[in-house]
Amino acid sequence: MSEDPRLAAARYRAARSGEDADGEVDAADAPSQAAQAYSAADRAAVVETAIQQAIRRGDFDDLPGAGKPLPGLGDHHDPDWWIRRKIETEQLTGLGPPALMLRVESEALEARLDEHARESDVRIELEDFNRRVIEARRQLLGGPPVVTPTRDVEAEVAAWHARREARAAATADDATDAAPRPRRWWWRRGR
Repeated sequence: MSEDPRLAAARYRAARSGEDADGEVDAADAPSQAAQAYSAADRAAVVETAIQQAIRRGDFDDLPGAGKPLPGLGDHHDPDWWIRRKIETEQLTGLGPPALMLRVESEALEARLDEHARESDVRIELEDFNRRVIEARRQLLGGPPVVTPTRDVEAEVAAWHARREARAAATADDATDAAPRPRRWWWRRGR
């Protein structure tokens, strides 16, 4: 017949804890059991001792920010302070509700349009922006309302042309203002 499962479980526990069949602890396993017997207060004392020894050695001297207040501490209660700090330190972009992201993108849209060399690329960029604004207005995800206006494609293309011509005229004026350099012939260099 098979063995009693309770007896097998007791033998398994005894083998795992280092006791032999008589209930005595092996001498080789005694230090490991003593390490397990530490209480939370004992562990805290060990950690505190290690910190005090590091202070005496000077391991914490000359740390960056020593003696300075923590930035943003005590201004106001913000439960998401750690998220905001992570976004700032990692310089993450593209995070936030669509209403805010479209507002930020609308402010920088002219600069992005000026990077394009062809009118068709400008039109594609403007149509994509308008499509995303309309899509954000239709979504009912909550958050701040979308107040970013759509852009008139024809008016923006005309403004893009005007800015482009103004830049071309400014570079042409700069080129004419520069004094021409005298020509130096390579065969006259030896004289």
